[in-house]
Amino acid sequence: MAGSGLGASGRVLHAAQAEDVASASNFRAFELLHLHLDLRAEFGPPGPGPGSRGLSGSAVLDLRCLEPGGAAELRLDSHPCVEVTAAALRRERPDAGQPEPEPEPVPVCTRPFSHYGQALCVLFPQPCIAGERLRVQLTYRVGEGPGVCWLAPEQTAGKRKPFVYTQGQAVLNRAFFPCFDTPAAKCTYSALLEVPDGFTAVMSANTWEKRGPNKFFFQMCQPIPSYLIALAIGDLVSAEVGPRSWVWAEPCLIAAAKEEYDGVIEEFLATGEKLFGPYVWGRYDVLFMPPSFPFGGMENPCLTFVTPCLLAGDRSLADVIIHEIAHSWFGNLVTNANWGEFWLNEGFTMYAQRRISTVLFGPAYTCLEAATGRALLRQHVDITGEEHPLNKLRVKLEPGVDPDDTYNETPYEKGFCFVSYLAHLVGDQDQFDEFLKAYVDEFKFQSVLTDDFLEFFLDYFPELKRRRVDSIPGFEFDRWLNTPGWPPYLPDLSPGDSLMRPAEELAQLWAAEELDVRAIEAVSTSAWKTYQLVYFLDKILQKSPLPPGHVKKLGEAYPKISSAQNAELRLRWGQIVLKNDHREDFWKVRDFLHSQEASWPQPVRLATFLATTSVRCTARRTPIWPLFPLPPPSGPMTWCWLSAARRCPWRAQLPASPTSSAGSWSFWRRTAWRFRSPWGTRAPSTREAPSPRRCSRTADRPAPSTPAASARGPPPRAARTSPPQGRALLRAPRPQTPVEATWTWTPRTAGSSLGTAFPTTRREILSMGSGNGAGPES
Repeated sequence: MAGSGLGASGRVLHAAQAEDVASASNFRAFELLHLHLDLRAEFGPPGPGPGSRGLSGSAVLDLRCLEPGGAAELRLDSHPCVEVTAAALRRERPDAGQPEPEPEPVPVCTRPFSHYGQALCVLFPQPCIAGERLRVQLTYRVGEGPGVCWLAPEQTAGKRKPFVYTQGQAVLNRAFFPCFDTPAAKCTYSALLEVPDGFTAVMSANTWEKRGPNKFFFQMCQPIPSYLIALAIGDLVSAEVGPRSWVWAEPCLIAAAKEEYDGVIEEFLATGEKLFGPYVWGRYDVLFMPPSFPFGGMENPCLTFVTPCLLAGDRSLADVIIHEIAHSWFGNLVTNANWGEFWLNEGFTMYAQRRISTVLFGPAYTCLEAATGRALLRQHVDITGEEHPLNKLRVKLEPGVDPDDTYNETPYEKGFCFVSYLAHLVGDQDQFDEFLKAYVDEFKFQSVLTDDFLEFFLDYFPELKRRRVDSIPGFEFDRWLNTPGWPPYLPDLSPGDSLMRPAEELAQLWAAEELDVRAIEAVSTSAWKTYQLVYFLDKILQKSPLPPGHVKKLGEAYPKISSAQNAELRLRWGQIVLKNDHREDFWKVRDFLHSQEASWPQPVRLATFLATTSVRCTARRTPIWPLFPLPPPSGPMTWCWLSAARRCPWRAQLPASPTSSAGSWSFWRRTAWRFRSPWGTRAPSTREAPSPRRCSRTADRPAPSTPAASARGPPPRAARTSPPQGRALLRAPRPQTPVEATWTWTPRTAGSSLGTAFPTTRREILSMGSGNGAGPES
């Protein structure tokens, strides 16, 4: 049972006593049984005042008191943008024959917690006793806030109607409704939404029905954490693409969405069920968000939010959604109990994604995709440093640190390596698949810690427990979890050589001073899939700048790359264009930036900062560029961007130190809602309208004093807030040497952090075990 603190077999969970420093609530004192939202959406002008845009209504929480000594108050996570105007309490009568009492008004108050939220306290006239059931109704309104994102018509694909959606992960749904905003608390929910004429509402729910022309009712029958409750309202239509799947999109995108995913999703779901057990959520729908959606995807159960970048027109990016589908088992069904254990979500999901793709597309393709992920992890570790505290699987969050600021490649790729290492210890892929199926069944609808998982793993494989594989020198589980740096073990990606080697050889031909035209023409790329082309372009980028004239010939030789609609290819082609100062294709970079969601322009910006002076000067004169003047949405990556940015004329506009709360992406995302107009004092254009995540990038700024500072940037240094205590612990230390001296890459030598000196075969690893039975396999 969800929230019981017990596994399916009666196993007591370590997570039952886990703390969550990112939550101000007393979620351990109550069990949240059900949540009901009754909301009305209004699309008005931004800002406070009557008629402004917002969601208004009530949140009703059904609870049971768990506190042995009783509880005098209910403490929920909230946010200053959530205005609670009334609260009522109804206690359940213990005697069956008595009528239910009328709700009684109760006082509420707020208490400070952190820069990303506050505590909302509902004060009881008399303390509730253990086992007592309560119903608390909160009347509230939320307008401009970090959890509810409002888009103008110009920011949508159709440019006809406004759009609103919510984004809960990690701790943003406290700015949508008062809640236990922690992954440790799960509940069922229902919602009744009233929307204006001509709008459609969708939510992450099992069932929905239309009740009248403007009302929609939703029901989620399985318990989920608060961050997975998601809402979107806009000009939406749907199309069926499978027996349990529909795609949702604006009318101008629905045909492309149906063409791209018709019959595809069911194949992915069926493969996942064979590997990890039944898909328990009923339906699996996909909502293609407006182009300004600032994420690749969000795994809201029953309704995944994805970027329209996936609509490449040739299904070349259709498999990207496998990752979100894999979350149906890892993350949504079995969830990390706090955000310091985020790898339990993403590490397992990466492993599950690659297992599904191996079954469907073969090991060579999966290894090629995994190689790109490993390269991203290598880049992250090189930039942040081996000893950075965020390069651990188990991250200790200090009070006041926003979990969003810990987001990076480590839980994904290092987590994948750890799960792969455990499969390597088992030695039989089918056995490990059965173990994962048993793990999901044991902890479904529960939130767990790493200790719960590893205890279950060793109990499931008693022979490995007897060999004490958790203590093998160099591969100790404690080292995996609590030591930063490169993974001690890397899964074998040699099956991908058949795809990687031709790409590497072709890239080498293009990097030569004199092109061997005959050898180049002998290599056909017509059958190459997306990740093989991506790998090829990554190698070209590594070898850039190429000899003069080579990039022009490269684009002419492969028009399906240089003129692709695939966002992955367009991104890399843009980087190559910038790094090689290929001015003929600058317009393609501008078009790419105009059309893509927020995360894509960041690597293009970095390529610009590291490119020639002419590229940077061209960028300064490009109207699109002021839309992307911020650091990327990953706290530890800030130094990478600042190091590069200080070489360019825009350095005065960027934060001086990532230890400041104003120097992080989450700061900009949290404070953007405070500005009444997302475009500042000048009228918006249809091309430059930023998303709500970008509002602070274009808000009112002091007049620039020099042409070099004409692009809009962060507020002046004096306006920034100081970081809360503990926040700087998860930031790279400020270098004491000039920036140019710190921009170096760690050489990969034997015995270095790459782990090349470690044994890699299962026999070698097990032979290093201690205790009885340790030694080489027979």
